[in-house]
Amino acid sequence: MGQFATNDPLGSFSLVPTPFKSITQGSYLNFADGSGNDFAQQYLPEIYEAEVERYGNRTISGFLRMVGAEMPMTSDQVIWSEQNRLHLSFESGMGGSGVPANASNITIGGSATLITNIAGEDSAGNSIQPIIRAGSTIVVYNTVSLNSLKCFVDAEPVTNAPGNNWKVNAFPYTAADLDDVRNDVNGGEIKIFVYGSEFGKGTDSMTGSITPSFTQYNNSPVIIKDQYEVSGSDAAQIGWVEVTDEAGLSGYLWYLKAEGETRLRFQDYLEMVSVEGELATATSAAIGQAAAGGTTALVKGTQGLFAAIEARGNVYNNFSAATGLADFDKILANLDKQGAIEENMLFLNRATSLDMDDMLAAQNSYGAGGTSYGVFENSSEMALNLGFSGFRRGSYDFYKTDWKYLNDASTRGLTGDIEGVLVPAGTTTVYDQMLGTNIRRPFLHARYRASEADDRRMKSWITGSVGGAATSGEDVMKVHFLSERCLVTQAANNFVLFKATA
Repeated sequence: MGQFATNDPLGSFSLVPTPFKSITQGSYLNFADGSGNDFAQQYLPEIYEAEVERYGNRTISGFLRMVGAEMPMTSDQVIWSEQNRLHLSFESGMGGSGVPANASNITIGGSATLITNIAGEDSAGNSIQPIIRAGSTIVVYNTVSLNSLKCFVDAEPVTNAPGNNWKVNAFPYTAADLDDVRNDVNGGEIKIFVYGSEFGKGTDSMTGSITPSFTQYNNSPVIIKDQYEVSGSDAAQIGWVEVTDEAGLSGYLWYLKAEGETRLRFQDYLEMVSVEGELATATSAAIGQAAAGGTTALVKGTQGLFAAIEARGNVYNNFSAATGLADFDKILANLDKQGAIEENMLFLNRATSLDMDDMLAAQNSYGAGGTSYGVFENSSEMALNLGFSGFRRGSYDFYKTDWKYLNDASTRGLTGDIEGVLVPAGTTTVYDQMLGTNIRRPFLHARYRASEADDRRMKSWITGSVGGAATSGEDVMKVHFLSERCLVTQAANNFVLFKATA
């Protein structure tokens, strides 16, 4: 018998014939000889088909759907006006109601009845007379001595240096001079408000009149885009894992999951832009920049919820459970100075929500271990509810809920500096240009670009040659997403932003 030698990719070997039919060691391939074959490869492995949803529902949108509304608009800018205060007041470093501050401070000193350095300028820096008229009666208060005097003003204010400042003579009803409220010696800030007027018999009417003014605000929409792309080969490839997402999508095609998650992520971005958006300032590095090499579509930004509250609302730093009720009463005192809207929503992160629970629980510290057995059927055998969803304090009702956006480790839960927001449950009446009638809108609402020609609330379209599209010769499917929108935060003075600071 001869031997036959061959050059094989697996290596040289010899074929040795046998004299009869039999199974020998050389009659089959060995899948366990360590030569790169594995006997287990010929079997389907044990696979759990469905993905494990280890992060639960991963979407964070829903906040604006709870407290706001969405409405179309047809312009590059949305403008609204808000009332100024009805009554007239002044304080150190500030002009009258609705008038910007200048650098000077109200000063009482020197002359026995003279108040100087009352700021008076408009938004353009032009000098305007403070709205204190001859015959007005005013309250003058010093923040250090805590003294106040009610005074009569005999003449219109006149200008005095420096800058656009004014001076006026105020004659106390109960004192010979203003020494009790002087701040040139004792320090302190001076606060003044008009509470009425007084005239003698047979005198002429009050000089001049007060014309109400308003404060105007505006915001601009930004264009938000995203895209998902898959090749034709990958779109035709099935996988072993059954994919699912929060929108109910399921199947064995991985590109369906990727497209679905891109859509969900984009929907979250629509809300996140409305919450986090910032207007580019004049000295901003973003001014003049353009995405994707563009030359005309320049960055301008938009004012989101957080920016609006910091600019025009109230910010409370480092809310603490240890002094919780005292801290919260400070918020109530500030709400009293604003619109005093009775019903409010609290959207909080987990730590601040628990602080609120502790604050409320501390007010009911009776019974064994601080638990009131037998009150409202709260027996010792019952599961104890240690959380609160709402409470009333003073004349205000508060409804508390967790805001997932502030807890998620891939959004604001990553930074932890925003602890919550108080949103008034109020509405305002405005004239709607599209409807042609007055309608009531929540203080917080989103505006998106739309007309008869194009609705840009949330657009999506497919290009390429895969998935039913036939718009180009590319062997891909591109799913495009686009929206153009902004947030309108009206009456921001009634909102409170809770922040953590160093």
